[in-house]
Amino acid sequence: MKKISVLTTIMALAASALAVEVGKPAPDFTAQDINGNTVHLSDYKGKIVVIESYNSDCPYCHNQYATGGMQDLQKELAAKGVVWLLVNSVNPNNRSHRTDSQAKQEMSDEKMDVTAWIDDSSGKVGHLYDMKTTPHMFVINKEGTLVYDGAIDNEPDPFHNPKTANNYVRDAVDDLIAGKPIEVSQTKPYGCSVKYAD
Repeated sequence: MKKISVLTTIMALAASALAVEVGKPAPDFTAQDINGNTVHLSDYKGKIVVIESYNSDCPYCHNQYATGGMQDLQKELAAKGVVWLLVNSVNPNNRSHRTDSQAKQEMSDEKMDVTAWIDDSSGKVGHLYDMKTTPHMFVINKEGTLVYDGAIDNEPDPFHNPKTANNYVRDAVDDLIAGKPIEVSQTKPYGCSVKYAD
């Protein structure tokens, strides 16, 4: 029994050491986008980066896009030089999985203004960042430090109006640009569970 508890403790410590943490360097990753391009997070050092965990079949994500709230935010932040990486970790056996061609069509139909749509069907990036829900948002500063981890806004209702909610991502980016401390650096993400393969 002692051996099992020691092993469990070691595994828990290892997991916590690997966990993404606000105030620490954001874990680097290499992934493929839906256009076949290789994306390295480290390529964007010197820029503010937003990472969005995404699945359009989730009512919470759908609401953000159906209202235009997410696209408005993407356009607003793109105009400020922010990099936006959309990460879809839905596994290929789930009905919500999108092939590259389906994803390209969806990106066009939804008028997304993102730097890249990452096909994370392996779940590698999602697990690395401990993405729990869709959406689950992350903001990384120009030095590569994670400064925000959590919900997109303060209204955990799948039918609210995102345009009138308090948007934590916008606030974090605005604080960074203004050179101020991040007022809200962590919140509990809300939405649907990420449809990982395991």
